[in-house]
Amino acid sequence: MESFKVLVLCTLLFHFTPSINTLQKIAPGQSIKGDETLVSPSETFEAGFLSLRDQYFGIWYKGLSPRTVVWIANRDAPLGNSSGVLNVTDGGNIVILDGTGFAVWSSNTTIIVKKPLLKLLDNGNLVVVEENNPEKFLWQSFDLPGDTLLPGMKLRSNLVSGDYTSLISWRDTQDPSSGLYSYHIDTKGLPQVVITKGGVLLFRPGSWNGNILSGIASKNLYKSFNFSFELTDKEVSYGYELLNQSIVSRYMLTSTGLVERFIFRDQVKGWQLFLAGPADQCDNYAICGANGNCDVTNSPTCECLKGFIPKSQAKWNSQIWSDGCVRRVDLACGKSDGFLKFTGLKLPDTSTSWFDKSLNLEECEKLCLKNCSCAAYANLDVRNGGSGCLLWFNNLVDMRKLTSGGQDFYIRVAASELDHNNGVKKKLAGILVGCAMFILTLIGLVVIILRRKKLKKEGRNQIINWKNHTDNKDKEGIDIPIFDLSTIANATSNFSISNKLGEGGFGPVYKGTLKNGKEVAVKRLSDNSGQGPKEFINEVELIANLQHRNLVKLLGCCIHDDERLLIYEFMINRSLDYFLFDENKRSLLHWPQRFQIICGIARGLLYLHEDSRLRIIHRDLKTSNILLDENMNPKISDFGIARIFGEDEAEGKTKRIVGTHGYISPEYATRGFFSVKSDVFSFGVIVLEIVSGRKNRDFLHHSDLDLLGHAWRLWGEERPLELLDESVGDTSTVSEVVRCINMGLLCVQERPDDRPDMSGAVLMLNGEKPLSRPKEPAFYPHQFGSSSRNCELPSTNEMSITLLDASTLITFNYIQSFEEYEPKQKERIMRGSD
Repeated sequence: MESFKVLVLCTLLFHFTPSINTLQKIAPGQSIKGDETLVSPSETFEAGFLSLRDQYFGIWYKGLSPRTVVWIANRDAPLGNSSGVLNVTDGGNIVILDGTGFAVWSSNTTIIVKKPLLKLLDNGNLVVVEENNPEKFLWQSFDLPGDTLLPGMKLRSNLVSGDYTSLISWRDTQDPSSGLYSYHIDTKGLPQVVITKGGVLLFRPGSWNGNILSGIASKNLYKSFNFSFELTDKEVSYGYELLNQSIVSRYMLTSTGLVERFIFRDQVKGWQLFLAGPADQCDNYAICGANGNCDVTNSPTCECLKGFIPKSQAKWNSQIWSDGCVRRVDLACGKSDGFLKFTGLKLPDTSTSWFDKSLNLEECEKLCLKNCSCAAYANLDVRNGGSGCLLWFNNLVDMRKLTSGGQDFYIRVAASELDHNNGVKKKLAGILVGCAMFILTLIGLVVIILRRKKLKKEGRNQIINWKNHTDNKDKEGIDIPIFDLSTIANATSNFSISNKLGEGGFGPVYKGTLKNGKEVAVKRLSDNSGQGPKEFINEVELIANLQHRNLVKLLGCCIHDDERLLIYEFMINRSLDYFLFDENKRSLLHWPQRFQIICGIARGLLYLHEDSRLRIIHRDLKTSNILLDENMNPKISDFGIARIFGEDEAEGKTKRIVGTHGYISPEYATRGFFSVKSDVFSFGVIVLEIVSGRKNRDFLHHSDLDLLGHAWRLWGEERPLELLDESVGDTSTVSEVVRCINMGLLCVQERPDDRPDMSGAVLMLNGEKPLSRPKEPAFYPHQFGSSSRNCELPSTNEMSITLLDASTLITFNYIQSFEEYEPKQKERIMRGSD
């Protein structure tokens, strides 16, 4: 009887104990098939067969969902629908067989060993070792990179044979076969890391300067990663290690040609994008042509280096920069030439450079002067005060202004281009002008200081009154967390430039991490902001009383002396314009995503206009004020200049016009009238920009059409689909695209009464309301001679502009652009009539 019980117990254990399908190592005679996997010792990584569009053998992070694949063996030899088997031969060769026993992939190991073992290491490296010598790798997957560079892996280029390893992108997100893009080390001149497409250079992270690749601006990288760049007579290699082993990080080349660095965040149980490149249009290779410099904070973004002028002024004026710039004065090819020092720039393309590790900077300058083709020089290594010599010859290509970092380098110019060779008369004139300017500046500063003191006092009183009001918890007050300044300073690394996300009309925006790990965006009111305490209070009171999934969430504020800070939820995907107007990133916005964004903005506006307990006019709706969360859902932000309307109020009027050029409605720009239909106009512009991938303010077609006019012409000629951004590809739904274009044109009608309200716009988007035929949009060329054109003040960036009344002085940042405008228009602006 007892033996029967034991038998029953053993039978039950056999049936209810799960089978163990994970292995620690594979030896000859063993295999991996089906759902069997090989795991690393700490179970960080797992290797086995996986299904995408076909069957593959790959490596992925164990336990993460969705599965994150970092390497695939047979990426270009899929198994189809058959079941694969992985074997290790007696000689140490790895072989993948299909269902018929045919070998579809092999490691082609040339070294024959006794007692080979296949292991998966904790860094994700799949290795073949000898049982008696496990530290010596006879083969490793790190020598055959896929699309992901893991810590400890290195990209290598052989300087003798020319062979190199590279990251190769997937064909698309479900097809791991070799794609179009390659990330590798180019060995011409001074070796540098590049991204190419079919051999064509697209993006250049740059050459090594001793600390980091010269084209990378982020200083945060130093805190978490240890980068290495090793250059010998035979080989150059590049890789990185983690300084904090508790961090999980990967660096990958996407199927669209972007390089992205991710860090796994336990708080959200997912990957957070840490760094991406190309980051903006200035990262596009040679966008400004030879001897041109790119700066995304300027408009236009391209400028010639000092001492150079556009090769074709006409093309340059049309923002066609490919011809680049040429010297204003030819070099004398001798000692009379000199050098201008540049700082904070990405070093030019080093493929036509020469370098020497032993020379110092003074010797480098002398050597450059001896060669008539030498155009510039710099230190090879920036550490410990600088060392080595790097020379460039002929044209300088692919430079940009970096937000942080960069390196000093010296560009050769003719003697007449140097400031110190201007002659005695010019010096004397300069001194006199300088004295006059100093006196004027001093007077101006006194006026500004007195005015600022008055404004600060008024602002402090407004803040105190507002704070007392909210502290009393009046029924009309608000209940919002107040943060200490020290808490926000610690969260943003004391408002470090490396934490800066951007800048708007309110002031700079910083990324911060609170003590509980929550990431936030901090808006800091700037002293020279066009906004002040009134706008600060306005934004807090408005957004704190609004709750909608398509509005950004205010987490709190901070008031300390003159500091005024707004703390928002952090949007990992930044703003809509970050993707939409970038040649590379715009392809990430397929049509379903664009349509989702349009619908989300519409729902957010409908809430502001009709569904919230306050009736709100935003007044500064634009793509940079549409933030995107991790799922690319849109959230309307920036309510500093919004206005509340009463139930019986339909329209407001002001002499102080606020908003951004390209999005302001004509009745608001010319007469100061604003209403919900002003926001509808801005929404219509955004819709057409989302469809086309082009900015309204920068678009010119046949020199007389803005984007609205171009869309109208295509509509009238029954060719509306030609407006659609080509990068959308075949992901679009024709009926949705046409519906959006039709509705966008209805929203930008000149007369407010002809525009739909947002409830009608939402119904149109959903296909629940028929669309009428639009009329000619506002600002179409027949109106260019009218007052509607007068709103076009010079503006050098995307920040909000304020159009002041005639009694207000025009600020210098507007005056600096006047030479680009016709004399009559310039005269009108100086009189204050515009």
